[in-house]
Amino acid sequence: MKHIVKILSLLLAVSAFWIGLLQAAIIPPGYNTWLLPIYFVVSLGCYGLLMVGLGLMQFPTCPQEALLLQHDIAEAKDFFKHKGVDVGSD
Repeated sequence: MKHIVKILSLLLAVSAFWIGLLQAAIIPPGYNTWLLPIYFVVSLGCYGLLMVGLGLMQFPTCPQEALLLQHDIAEAKDFFKHKGVDVGSD
């Protein structure tokens, strides 16, 4: 919950700063000027998706954990076979 409060307070601060710049006429007003924060949010979303995609492409493999998982799957299949459940072919 603390993280969302930080994000919302940062968003509020940036919005207030942006509106202040527009009201003080430091940035010339126009249709595109009001859309720049939206462009920023969209760009931030694209950056986030890119980072998630790169993280998935570079996901580390864990061979030891894979062997343990295969062992657990084999144990579960044996358990359910003894209970009379059809678990499919190996």
